[in-house]
Amino acid sequence: MRGNGKGSCAVINIGSLASPQGKRRTAGTAMNSLYRCKNACIVAKEGVITYAGPASTEEGRHALEKAQAEGASLIDAENRACVPGFIDSHTHFIFAGYRADEFFWRACGLPYMEIHRRGGGIRKSMEATRSATLHDLVEAGKKRLDTMLALGVTTVEGKSGYGLDIETELRQLTAMHELCSMSPVEILPTFLGPHAIPPEFESRPSDYIDFVITEVLPKVATSKLAVFADIFCEKGVFDIEDSRRYLLAAQKAGFKLKLHADEIVRIGGAGLAAELAAVSADHLLKASPEDLQAMAEKGVIATCLPLTAFSLREPYADARGMIDRGLAVALASDLNPGSCYSQSIPLIFAIAVLYMKLTFEETLTALTLNGAAALGLAASHGSLETGKTADIVILDAPEPEHLSYHIGMNLVHTVVKRGELVYQQSTKA
Repeated sequence: MRGNGKGSCAVINIGSLASPQGKRRTAGTAMNSLYRCKNACIVAKEGVITYAGPASTEEGRHALEKAQAEGASLIDAENRACVPGFIDSHTHFIFAGYRADEFFWRACGLPYMEIHRRGGGIRKSMEATRSATLHDLVEAGKKRLDTMLALGVTTVEGKSGYGLDIETELRQLTAMHELCSMSPVEILPTFLGPHAIPPEFESRPSDYIDFVITEVLPKVATSKLAVFADIFCEKGVFDIEDSRRYLLAAQKAGFKLKLHADEIVRIGGAGLAAELAAVSADHLLKASPEDLQAMAEKGVIATCLPLTAFSLREPYADARGMIDRGLAVALASDLNPGSCYSQSIPLIFAIAVLYMKLTFEETLTALTLNGAAALGLAASHGSLETGKTADIVILDAPEPEHLSYHIGMNLVHTVVKRGELVYQQSTKA
């Protein structure tokens, strides 16, 4: 790499480029459509793509000549494949403590909700996170972001929800705010105060929702530390009425809406997401066909989390049926300390193609453009085309399909964020 143009670069000698296209979610059969180009180049100026396409055309040659004349950094892909930066649109990456014992309990057959009822699960992470300092949370989050970057993740959503009180929820969100200036990975924060019922409100979920609405939401809104509001809408946690009440209050306070919906029991969370025109409904393992159809009609993104189903040994969400029904599907990791201590983008690619019956094209779209749409960023992120943010992943492979074919292997060679080289193999820029 050479050059000194900040946020300006020219990626040359791309053997095979593949990317979805467009500035909004891609739904249904359109998820199979990728722009593909051999012998490509990408030019970016001040963090924004000005050209992505064949290097041999007059337009391509002119774009490269102009970039070099303006001092743009030169990145040689050496005939490798190139795709957009991955967008992990559902994570809980700010937490303290671990729950390895629960992993082995589940491996022996103990159900997730039984662990939850025994005082494990989210409550155990709550206790550890309440005890953690801001410094502790920032340091732990930084390490996880470094791993994400090495896996090609350039944008990530992060949720609070391991405090279940005012102070810790704000501390989690503050940690994400501080990390925004420390890591190249772009962070979209979500307030997930109703993630579980804290011990102070044992068996009183409605009272806890009252507390969140009157005491916590206003402080989070005033702090401007979160973009989205989310809730664990699930039997034994927060029912449809409490979820609706909370989400309407969050919407009134200026938050965009997300839901953990119909993961364990079908209670209608997906239908509520459609009713409120949420940005996304996530998990959806048990969502009804009628509610999924309503989501499709309202343009709600269906975010499937295959690593969690894998970890819990549950059937995967019917992403194939969702796409065939006309939904826009995103895929995300759900990185968290309990039900899914993984952030493996390579494993998502493998599971999606081998077990969820998605094509490679649908999988790539789900982890890029539709991931961006699930974060309200599709107009600026998630694809390699003129006018989009220059978030680029160069693979140590000749074709993008190796992301699924080379099972479970991290093939990321180089990562560019906003036109800046931020990661290359084991050495960061």
